[in-house]
Amino acid sequence: MPLPPGVPAELAGRQFKYPIVRKVNNKPLPDGVKGASTMAPFAAGDCGFCHQRNDKKDPGPVKKSGNALCYSCHEEFGEIMARPYKHVPAQALCTNCHNPHNSLEKKLLHEEQTAQCFDCHKNIRNLTETVRVKHGAVTTKRKCANCHNPHGANIEKMLTALPFDQCVGCHSTDDMKDWNGVTLTNFPKLLQENPVWHKPVAAKDCSACHKTHGGDNFRLLVAEYPPQFYAPYDLKTYALCYRCHNDKVVSAEQTTTLTNFRDGSKNLHYVHVHNLERGRTCRACHEVHAAKQPHRIREGVPYGSAGWVLKINYTKTPTGGTCAKTCHETKTYVNKTVSTASKK
Repeated sequence: MPLPPGVPAELAGRQFKYPIVRKVNNKPLPDGVKGASTMAPFAAGDCGFCHQRNDKKDPGPVKKSGNALCYSCHEEFGEIMARPYKHVPAQALCTNCHNPHNSLEKKLLHEEQTAQCFDCHKNIRNLTETVRVKHGAVTTKRKCANCHNPHGANIEKMLTALPFDQCVGCHSTDDMKDWNGVTLTNFPKLLQENPVWHKPVAAKDCSACHKTHGGDNFRLLVAEYPPQFYAPYDLKTYALCYRCHNDKVVSAEQTTTLTNFRDGSKNLHYVHVHNLERGRTCRACHEVHAAKQPHRIREGVPYGSAGWVLKINYTKTPTGGTCAKTCHETKTYVNKTVSTASKK
């Protein structure tokens, strides 16, 4: 099948998920209709700048075909489209997304930006419309363009930066809040001050635990994890953790191999978490992303909606560890025997 006029020959013979050329109206707005954006030569009545004739009623063909005409003025986009990852609609024809004369939308777009993206990316539209937890990166400010370059990029998926850098780049203030007004973590600050990182964080893989465009779980998590301090224990409730961790770490009442958080063979994870009515969730003792102590043991945990911080006061010892007057009186656990015999 021949390519439409003006479409680069390099796109010939390739299979695409979406149409190379969108069905759009590239004619000017009706006389008397004020647009939000107008191409400067058209606003000046200089039809002959792009067309063969300087006649508004009969301008004739354009002087150059396809994007070459646009790049003769917008040279920076020619450079952008030389990047290794190209948005096929932009590579094919600028007019797939932009009206070359004027538009009711900013930047000469045919439709509101997100609506235009969703015209092709219907799966993302359906997801964002139906999920319970929305991602502000998709719904606020520049929306899709918060993360994606709609023309060309140096990173796959048309990302403007590496995924981890994008996430941390936004989640980098002390005043970002979720939909319920809860302040979200300032990650550059957290990671700089806390050297013990969770493995997915060290791997710079936020998507190991979080969905990007929207989801049905708390904090866009890819599987269930309780948001509260207390939660009845259930295997499904901790589905997120058990994607990596062995559930026996919590469900085995006795062990000498699964965990060092034990008093002899008494599994203290089981004691704390495996309660069918009022189990302590992982966050009661562990910071999810990064902490100062091994195993990301927290210094304190917010308790209740008032924000009071419950101190953990954990100290690692040669034979185990101790927690001092936190949820309970000072308690010590022993998981190994240390020889006190003098060396000969």
